[in-house]
Amino acid sequence: MRAEQRVGIFVDIQNLYYTARNVYNARVNFTTILKDAAGDRPIVRAIAYGIKADMPEEQTFFDALKKAGFEVKLKDLQTYYGGTKKGDWDVGIVMDIIKLLPKLDCVVLASGDGDYIPLLEYLQIQGVRVELVSFGKSTSSKMRNEIVDAYLDLDSDTRKYLMPIRNNRRKP
Repeated sequence: MRAEQRVGIFVDIQNLYYTARNVYNARVNFTTILKDAAGDRPIVRAIAYGIKADMPEEQTFFDALKKAGFEVKLKDLQTYYGGTKKGDWDVGIVMDIIKLLPKLDCVVLASGDGDYIPLLEYLQIQGVRVELVSFGKSTSSKMRNEIVDAYLDLDSDTRKYLMPIRNNRRKP
């Protein structure tokens, strides 16, 4: 990391959210991730990509991301014939990174999804510094070890990067 590097931070909310919930029964501290991913470098854009599932607490969550310094981009959860539901931002994230590439010296991707490997390889060829933020337990080892210039493993300090899930139900 160098202070003069212009950084773009791109967060796949669902990837981090579900890993934290399923592996740790916890919530992600996105504010700390943003701070640690940027370091002392200027942030050109910090974008968090999410799926709207029409749950009551989700707007509060998206508002908190905005307050933390993220631009939040949202899509509706798609329901297909037969009841299958799907929602992801893979192509949208890739396109935003490619469009912003001329303004960036460093791309930070916060996702453990191995589908991003071709993007990360392309960024390396373009001479851009590539950093990855994810939970090592659920991240492609090729992404962690071979492609990126720096890796922040959220598993390394769960007290810092995770918060307990609050149970709002009171005991009788």
